[in-house]
Amino acid sequence: MDESSLQLCTEDFFLILKYFMKKETYQFSYDVFDSIEELDEQDAWLLNEAREVTSSAYAPYSNFNVGAVAKLSNGEIVAGTNQENASYPVGLCAERVLLSSAATLYPKIPIETIAISYNNTMGASSHPISPCGMCRQSLVEYQERVNHPIRLILSGLNGKVIVVAKAGMLLPLSFGSIDLK
Repeated sequence: MDESSLQLCTEDFFLILKYFMKKETYQFSYDVFDSIEELDEQDAWLLNEAREVTSSAYAPYSNFNVGAVAKLSNGEIVAGTNQENASYPVGLCAERVLLSSAATLYPKIPIETIAISYNNTMGASSHPISPCGMCRQSLVEYQERVNHPIRLILSGLNGKVIVVAKAGMLLPLSFGSIDLK
């Protein structure tokens, strides 16, 4: 078989493959508010707490202080802040500090909502940020462990606020415990 025939066969193969291939789409929606004033009283309070706790972050290398505050299903409030160290970037994100604290202090108690905020001491802190990939995985795993979705409120020290109904929406096709079976 010559090279042009082989190329034609390869093209035919991929056309046939495309015909039988199933295409799926992942989409999700979230709520966007212009400011904290548009939130209900409980969400505004939780976000204010997250904004305040950024001052407890230890981020001398990045100068990017992150605070996360959670309301658990039993009404308890748990907070976490990012914790850097000299072997940067081997620090802990606020979300994972919070999840570790919640799991230790209140084992098996679901988290209802987490508000996440930040203070970029070297620049602007006026738009929402989203958890990093490692934190997204940790949030999905926590939801799976307690069998309850975690709602997220994302914002800077001011400006727009994003509310995501389920943290798992931020990590489609996530890797979980079922994959290890």
